[in-house]
Amino acid sequence: MTDLRGRRVLLGVTGGIAAYKSALLARSLTNAGAEVTAVLTTSAARFVGAETFAGLTGRLAHTSLWESSGDVVHVQLAHDTDIAVVAPATANMIAKLAYGLADDLLSATLLEFDGPLVLAPAMHSGMWAAQVTQTNVETLARRGAHFVGPVTGALAHGDEGLGRMSEPDQILEGVRAAIAADGSSLETRSDDLAGRRVVVSAGPTREPIDPVRYLGNRSSGRMGVAVASEAFARGARVTLVLGPGAVRPGPGIEVVDVETAEQMRAALLTHADGADVVVMAAAVADFRPKVAADRKLKKEQGVPELVLEPTPDILVELRSRKSDGQVLVGFAAETDDVVAAGRDKLARKGLDLLVANEVGREGTGFGADTNDAAIISAATQEAALRTWTKAELARELWDRISTLLPTPTNG
Repeated sequence: MTDLRGRRVLLGVTGGIAAYKSALLARSLTNAGAEVTAVLTTSAARFVGAETFAGLTGRLAHTSLWESSGDVVHVQLAHDTDIAVVAPATANMIAKLAYGLADDLLSATLLEFDGPLVLAPAMHSGMWAAQVTQTNVETLARRGAHFVGPVTGALAHGDEGLGRMSEPDQILEGVRAAIAADGSSLETRSDDLAGRRVVVSAGPTREPIDPVRYLGNRSSGRMGVAVASEAFARGARVTLVLGPGAVRPGPGIEVVDVETAEQMRAALLTHADGADVVVMAAAVADFRPKVAADRKLKKEQGVPELVLEPTPDILVELRSRKSDGQVLVGFAAETDDVVAAGRDKLARKGLDLLVANEVGREGTGFGADTNDAAIISAATQEAALRTWTKAELARELWDRISTLLPTPTNG
């Protein structure tokens, strides 16, 4: 896990109801060993006071360009920062950063700062979906900004939708990932997938029992989203086939939302044609009810007899349609003999690479910040079973995939 000890983190807080979560983030960053300096906009201070952040971090929190310290405050802050994170990042602040405006302490500091930047958007659904916001987000992503969220959930005024700020632990993981990415070699990472088409699946499937209930699993989709995001960061054109869940990628990645195994199969078979790489990271249900009831099953009717049937084996179908030069990658969630089970699946499915994940205990796999995993291959050196952050595992996986891709030909 990327170490935050001694890292100088600038925490920008803008005006939104989610600002209360930023106090929790400040505490988490501090507990992880970072030296956190908070910078609040005037609007942010209407939600959470600067004194709260000073108390949590043990460092002075800043609110104004006109502080009389004898130094140019925004320049000093920018030069004393290793990584900046803005949480919440409002539509207004995102627009300022996209256009290079600098009319308050936070925007001026970030314009001066040239290190890694993490943004955790928070706004109402309409503001997030607005074309101008998406254009601004795309601009910042292309410049190298790391986005965490937003996610679907409760919003202000009792509404619900996409625009809720990610939870502090997810933002903390984004900070770790951005630091790790900044420390990697630009030559090996910046654009080695430029011009490539990549298809990734992520998340669980839900197999309906009746209109209310379903069979599912604990997958959050975070690993597959990390794989898709890493490919996009390296220049690939990415399509993410995403099962139901709260985790979504940042802008620039095409998302195809699905729910059932059959829907995931149809989407993957459609988008895999012509792709350079297909990564099957989704946790697809192995079984589904043979017949789903068209009305809710009542408890008073007694325990229903649930007859299951296997779902389609999507990896086998993808292998049968695999084109020359296409790289096919699978994932395996295992509770026992992780590496041996992974090697068996690699051979049975005819894959190029496979990530064998240990699941079933706290701290690894579904919903966890880290994975105990091995990367297994018949053609290249394997990565031994160890603990990774999801971002680290995604980077290592793409490092290995890129060596298997044929050299592009000029057309």
